[in-house]
Amino acid sequence: MEDLRKQIIKLREDFTKGVLNEEEIYKNPASQFEFWLQQAVDAKVSEVQAMDLATVSAEGKPTSRIVYLREFKDNGYWFYTNYNSKKAKQLLNNPNASITFFWPDLERQIRIEGIVEKGSNDMSDDYFNNRPYDSKIGAWASNQSHFLTSRQELDEKLEELKKQFTPETIVRPDFWGGFKLNANYYEFWQGRKNRLHDRICYTLENNNWKINRLAP
Repeated sequence: MEDLRKQIIKLREDFTKGVLNEEEIYKNPASQFEFWLQQAVDAKVSEVQAMDLATVSAEGKPTSRIVYLREFKDNGYWFYTNYNSKKAKQLLNNPNASITFFWPDLERQIRIEGIVEKGSNDMSDDYFNNRPYDSKIGAWASNQSHFLTSRQELDEKLEELKKQFTPETIVRPDFWGGFKLNANYYEFWQGRKNRLHDRICYTLENNNWKINRLAP
């Protein structure tokens, strides 16, 4: 264990793959996000849609976890979950949240803050209906974030639901659906040498985006 601690202390990475200049960025952060996302897709970055979602409990305690981005448009970012899950309950109590994308292959990070709202039934239905059958059954089977007595309990419930629902009859459960984060702040981070990284933020003020460079 002591050797592992020493290894962690010594780990260093000098970032050299790019720069981020105010003269080259889009004025709308949603366009800048889409531009970077396309570059990440083109570079075949693994799990490019994975984002860290941070929420806050009623007691002010932060929690984060990785979820998948499933839709984005006009500074709105959608993801899907069980409405009885820990993250959903926190969001329904306190809609302030942030999402973070980290693409180490490109030495880039994007952090987006905003206000989350529950998605429409139509959008949740459309997304659910396009999921694979096993994923649909999984949404029904999992009482997300709640205690299980064993893995067997979950597996048995899954098999019972397969008898109840066929691929033709299964519908979205009302306890499962989407959320949309409406962005009011972005930070684009490009790794640079000697930890002197490029950081450019967009802040929404009076319906206009104000752009600033941040010290690394």
